[in-house]
Amino acid sequence: MRLRSVDFAERERERERERAIVTHTYDDIKSIENLLLSWQEFLRGKRKRKDVAEFSVYFMDNIFSLHQELTDKTYKHGLYSAFKINDPKPRDIHKAHVRDRLVHHAIYRVLYPYFDRKFIYDSYSCRTDKGTHRAINRFRQFGRKISRNNTRTAWVLKCDIKKFFASIDHSILKKILSTHIEDENILWLLGQVIDSFNVDDKKGVGLPLGNLTSQLLINIYMNKFDQFVKRKLKTRYYIRYADDFVFLSKDKSYLENLIPKVSVFLEKELKLSLHPDKLYIKTLASGVDFLGWVNFPTHRVLRTATKKRMLRRLKQNTTDESLISYLGLIGHGDSYRLSQEIYSILKEKR
Repeated sequence: MRLRSVDFAERERERERERAIVTHTYDDIKSIENLLLSWQEFLRGKRKRKDVAEFSVYFMDNIFSLHQELTDKTYKHGLYSAFKINDPKPRDIHKAHVRDRLVHHAIYRVLYPYFDRKFIYDSYSCRTDKGTHRAINRFRQFGRKISRNNTRTAWVLKCDIKKFFASIDHSILKKILSTHIEDENILWLLGQVIDSFNVDDKKGVGLPLGNLTSQLLINIYMNKFDQFVKRKLKTRYYIRYADDFVFLSKDKSYLENLIPKVSVFLEKELKLSLHPDKLYIKTLASGVDFLGWVNFPTHRVLRTATKKRMLRRLKQNTTDESLISYLGLIGHGDSYRLSQEIYSILKEKR
């Protein structure tokens, strides 16, 4: 009876969280205080950049001007400057102007705490106290439970969404936001940010990789899928990091039956498609490539492509900071040989 009482109480708390809506107002976002605090957060690591320095010259004038535009609702999000990075594959990054990035921070500071409480535990992308390392540790924990400490076969369904950021539908995203936010002014401002970007002139589709708000918005968007997985499919062993997610089970046929259900929901409800070349089911014992690591029941090793890229960069730049960073990264897996390679490169350079 006590166990049932605990379960009932937990369900009631969950229902209460679902009924809750954003209690902050538009005034909280556009306030001078929030803009100043957001500026301090935005400044970290950016003080020497030219566009930031230019904004700082007339800092308070710019702050008051932005505050007034937000108050009058005359604020218009500016255009983006585009550039490419290789991390590890080519990606298109779109950078907003400083004043717009300040608005992104102001929105994020106020809305993130509310939405973070709405997300499932096993969503790990762009969240405080989460991240890739916690995700792969959770993956290992799930693997041990399902395999009963490696005494039976554990199966893994690995999925990826095709052209994720470029496929986010603006109208669906706004509809999801409206179920959580009653303040029409906040919805207006979010609309300004969301509609400031379109992929390949496709109006109403896509989010830019460079925006802080995009990190929050994709989690809000995918939370609808997470809730479907946990509540409708009632899948216990599920982990998502952005558009990369896995299901674990002792039953291969169970995972096979999940694929059409997942695919239909994503396409019908979110207009997203599974990447056909990155979808597979395999045993954990054979090694599962997830978040840069090849994961086995008893250990994990760095993905070969990641290892080669890291060693190549280290040969080009062997500062103490880069060395510490790489050693910290590989410390999350079985990497004795790799650490020896790094130290040998360091000896050659010195």
